[in-house]
Amino acid sequence: MKWPRLHAPKAQSADDTDMGVTESERLLFGGRLRLDLAWLRHEDALLDLTLRGMVVRLPHLLALTARLARQANARALRQVLGAEVGRGAVQAASMIAINHVLAALLSPGPTTQRLSAALPALVAVAVCSVIGAGLHAVSTAGTGRLEPAVERVATEIYLTAAAKVEMAAFEDPDYHRRAESARFGASSARRMIQYSTSVIHALMSLLASIGVLTVLHPALLPMIVMMTLPSAWATLVIARRRYTSFKVWTQHARAGRLISELLTSTHAAAEIRLHGIAAFLLHHFRSMSETAEEEQARLARLAARTGILASVLTGIAYAATFSILGLLLWTGAMPLAVGGTAIIAIRTATSSLSGLVHQINYLNEESLFVGDLEHIQDEAGRRAIPATGRPVPEHVDGVRFEKVSFTYPGKDNKPALDGVDLHIPAGATVALVGENGSGKTTAAKLLAGLYLPDEGQVLVAGVPTSEIDRHAWFSRIANVSQDFYHWPLTARMNVAIGRTDADPTEERLTAGARHADSEDLIEDLPRGWGTLLARGYQDGHSLSGGQWQKLGIARAHFRAGQLLVVDEPTAALDAKAEQRTFANIRALAAGGQTVVLITHRLHSVRSADLIYLMEDGRVAESGTFTELMNPATAPDGRFRIMYGVQRAQFVTDDDEQPWPLQKGPTVT
Repeated sequence: MKWPRLHAPKAQSADDTDMGVTESERLLFGGRLRLDLAWLRHEDALLDLTLRGMVVRLPHLLALTARLARQANARALRQVLGAEVGRGAVQAASMIAINHVLAALLSPGPTTQRLSAALPALVAVAVCSVIGAGLHAVSTAGTGRLEPAVERVATEIYLTAAAKVEMAAFEDPDYHRRAESARFGASSARRMIQYSTSVIHALMSLLASIGVLTVLHPALLPMIVMMTLPSAWATLVIARRRYTSFKVWTQHARAGRLISELLTSTHAAAEIRLHGIAAFLLHHFRSMSETAEEEQARLARLAARTGILASVLTGIAYAATFSILGLLLWTGAMPLAVGGTAIIAIRTATSSLSGLVHQINYLNEESLFVGDLEHIQDEAGRRAIPATGRPVPEHVDGVRFEKVSFTYPGKDNKPALDGVDLHIPAGATVALVGENGSGKTTAAKLLAGLYLPDEGQVLVAGVPTSEIDRHAWFSRIANVSQDFYHWPLTARMNVAIGRTDADPTEERLTAGARHADSEDLIEDLPRGWGTLLARGYQDGHSLSGGQWQKLGIARAHFRAGQLLVVDEPTAALDAKAEQRTFANIRALAAGGQTVVLITHRLHSVRSADLIYLMEDGRVAESGTFTELMNPATAPDGRFRIMYGVQRAQFVTDDDEQPWPLQKGPTVT
């Protein structure tokens, strides 16, 4: 099939959101293909920066960098600042010495006499060059010490902030997006050291040039301003124009790359062949590639025009400057030696200013991510789990929910829990059952203190979780969930990480493995307990879902919490392993440990001391298994209906049905 050629986009401005979108993009992606990454929050920062804004922001940027550097390594910071200031002073002294050299060489008299007169100044220039090189080495060494130290400090700021906030903060899209952006702050802080050092060097060089020119002849000061302002403006315009054009081109290129990835995707391969999609995608790939080519050509034309304009402006400034300089020399208002030094100083100043504009651009962009890092540190302080609280009693007689309601932040305002009353006695096995989305896992999170109720209260030994020392309460809880984290560490650490303050002795590890029926699993690993469980690394080993589930149970046993929350613990286990796992869980309860069992497999809760059936965030029924299966004590029969539906999947019509069955919802 021959597909019609799709039209290329028109050029777009920085704030145009519709123009520049190809028909392929509209058809395939619904518009411009933009990445949803945190760092793109600041992708237009350079476009908002003006020459005046650069001057105004520069002190703040340098102060921000200095604050991080002082926190990381104050001695190295003083070393870098001292070296850069010294380099500026040496550069000024060198230009003055050059002026003396020129004055001696251009003075009347025999050549030998003039060379002899210039010799001391030449020696001074050489000494300045050596000192400048030494100071540059000192600055480089100091920067080399500062950069990794600043990155470490900034990373610690981010990690500390991320680790101490309430779980609810991660449900807040605004906080999560800003936290993701702040993650780039560590590397940005490191680069800010490099850019700030370059900025200080350029500033010192510029000030040295201006100072020398002012000393040599006051009339030269407005000349250097006239010379440097057009150059600075042109540099900023070129950078902004290039960035704007790059944004347009990169979006088209991204769309083309995505199409090519689809054509080579293993997951899409079968459907591409069965549905004959290849020609369609190739057509759009060709269209996007041609668009990218046209955009690159437009980039080149734009860069050429801008370069010509910048060159004309700079040329006019040069012509005016050197005309004034020539006039001063012609009229005798300025000695020839001073004129030569002035030319050197002017070239140094313009070069320094051009570099200064570029470095401030980079510094400004990186500072936005470091600013996010500072913001997230402050916000984490406000959202942190309190470090202290009312002490948790040594013996907790139970946990009680009283009219608890909770809605996840940033959700559709539908409560995950709505007026829930629960009682979890100490030493009992309490089961929370129900369909997916009924509120079981949310109740477990509030039980553990990971979230606080919006209404009502969760009482631990009579004390609300909003008032207790939650860190102490965390230490009493062990958890096994269906999606528990698979740490890319050794098998030993995947179990021992359940309680990092405990010594991972062979005896304790083996006890956990025995409890989880994973002794054979450990023996079969290439390096036993020392096997790295991370695919993609050398000597890394991967486990099946069921094997990971066993390690998770061993981890919970190693933690030895007073309260064990078990959320779908046997989802990845076979029937035989499932029976052994539930037997081990019952053994824990018999030993005095409180167990909260969350499951949709109702046959596994027959021995529970208390069962709560959750529906739409509420408790629909509660009681023992016998009570819930008896029409006399559970007239609504909701649990009985669900149990019957599940049981019917495994029995025939001739099997005995001990309880009356009714039609009801399917448990997922």
